[in-house]
Amino acid sequence: MSEYASVLKTPLRLKKDSGIKKKKKNKKKVVLEDLAKVEKTTGAENTTEAKAEMVPLTKAERAFKMMKEKKQVERIMDKASKTHKQRVEDFNRHLDSLTEHYDIPKVSWTK
Repeated sequence: MSEYASVLKTPLRLKKDSGIKKKKKNKKKVVLEDLAKVEKTTGAENTTEAKAEMVPLTKAERAFKMMKEKKQVERIMDKASKTHKQRVEDFNRHLDSLTEHYDIPKVSWTK
């Protein structure tokens, strides 16, 4: 222990760290203030502009959104229908079907 007796146990001080700490801005207050300003400025003229800017979806866009939602619901139902044990069994079956090319290579060089 005598070798380590002369070691200082204080935190490392860097040149940039001169002891002056900057105050952090409270982002939540800024966001809330901005929201309050937006709510005050919203009136009849802003709502008509928002309606004018809203463009109706095309037939292809509507079909795309419908299929996306349908596939999402199917994925959720598929995951909800299987138990963890069934998912593990399916995964093991999938791993068994893979070729030896996907095996984990041997790491030990001594054996």
